[in-house]
Amino acid sequence: MSPWSGVFRLSLNCWQQRVPEGRWRTLFDMVLPQVCVTYLLRESEGVPEVLLGRKRRGLGVGKLVGLGGKLHPGEHPRSAAVREIDEESGLFVAKESLQPVGMLTYLFPTKPAWSQESWVYLCRDWIGEPVDSDELSLSWYSVAKLPLGEMWSDAQYWLPAALRGTFTRTSFVFGADLSTAVACDNPDFGLPAVPPPGSLSGK
Repeated sequence: MSPWSGVFRLSLNCWQQRVPEGRWRTLFDMVLPQVCVTYLLRESEGVPEVLLGRKRRGLGVGKLVGLGGKLHPGEHPRSAAVREIDEESGLFVAKESLQPVGMLTYLFPTKPAWSQESWVYLCRDWIGEPVDSDELSLSWYSVAKLPLGEMWSDAQYWLPAALRGTFTRTSFVFGADLSTAVACDNPDFGLPAVPPPGSLSGK
């Protein structure tokens, strides 16, 4: 089955939405913004750890996230990942050190401007020591004890496997609270293929 099949199924069932101009449109009238995220991995006394940052501002403030952000116009995802890592941690990473482990589509029908596609990478080699930035307060976390409850809710479904190097191509739908994944196109994750009644209205 194509990884896009679930997205198309979602579009047919729930992605027609009312916009302020009073006309109807679908999510696929829009080209989704492209973003990237990288999870830096190390071993500390034999314990695998991942570098996460608590968002100080912007989308997802207060949540723990990997290092990343929006691609500039015409920018390759790997180049964007290298730039974002430098900006958010002061670390230098070579593009060749980035291992792709995911391509995720995030759909927010109640706030379409937040919808995006994310290129996901792992990295085990860099130069320097991580330093907090205006964007993130950084800390190392045990891979075996990921703080999933403090991350975007979709992370619980794909991140543990991604940190082991498993590639995923999945689309998630977020509910009216703009924080909880309520549907996705991967049946292995246990979420419904379409948002349950009320999940997009908060009722």
